[in-house]
Amino acid sequence: MVETGLRPLSTTLSGIFTNFEANIHIMENYICENVFVPLRAGPSHKTEMLSQILFGEKYSVTDKAGSWIKIETFFDKYQGWIDMGHLQHSPVEESSGGRVLNRSLLCYKNDKTKLVLEPGCEIFNPDFKAMGFSAGNNKYTTGGEFSDNFISTNDTVTDLAMKFINSPYIWGGRIPSGIDCSGLTQLVYKIKGIPIPRDSWRQSEAGKTIDFIDQAVAGDLVFFDNEKGKISHVGMILSRGLVIHASGRVRIDSIDHQGIFKAEIKDYSHHLRMIKRIIS
Repeated sequence: MVETGLRPLSTTLSGIFTNFEANIHIMENYICENVFVPLRAGPSHKTEMLSQILFGEKYSVTDKAGSWIKIETFFDKYQGWIDMGHLQHSPVEESSGGRVLNRSLLCYKNDKTKLVLEPGCEIFNPDFKAMGFSAGNNKYTTGGEFSDNFISTNDTVTDLAMKFINSPYIWGGRIPSGIDCSGLTQLVYKIKGIPIPRDSWRQSEAGKTIDFIDQAVAGDLVFFDNEKGKISHVGMILSRGLVIHASGRVRIDSIDHQGIFKAEIKDYSHHLRMIKRIIS
């Protein structure tokens, strides 16, 4: 056998992941540096995607299993498993969150590769004159316009929600290119600087209860239960008689004291359980 000096690819990759895993420590804090990373129910791609960690969001490591780590997010205290094979991150000190984007932002990493960050992603130390920002230990430059308008908004929560019309529904999604019902309401309130829990049943525990649908105002959250009586869906009141929610896609439907009336099926698709006011 001729010695070539080259190591098999599988051996090389094994060494890379072994070193990578060795650098991840339980109870240490990190920051996500990919557009998003799937957060799964278990240490396997076959388990459901519970949620996503967005660029700039921070988390702590709570457990390890092979090439997977279990984490808890700073923003909403959500727990799940991340595959380290596609994770891009930097260690960080535990500190406050970054500035939340309200629109898509084209940027470039140090190696000149491109990222398109979506609304809800967080950036740090924005420098509009230098056209850049930081995240973790890395610096990023932006392409095209970059101003405070990307991270400040006078839009109402309903104005923001309307920007996600027709975004496709994806279970566990938190970004405009794929979002679920509670991901939509959480994202809209996050952009407005108001943190609410991730899941719809947790969101139903926040805010002030409104007794009647006729008392609901724009921005109120409306919750719906399933046949077992458990909260399983959430939407946002746009105006009297109209709700925006993610069901198949982000859409607008009619709502009354019974629930959501879906015109194409000429029937109610969701049964109203409660109304909550997040903004006083």
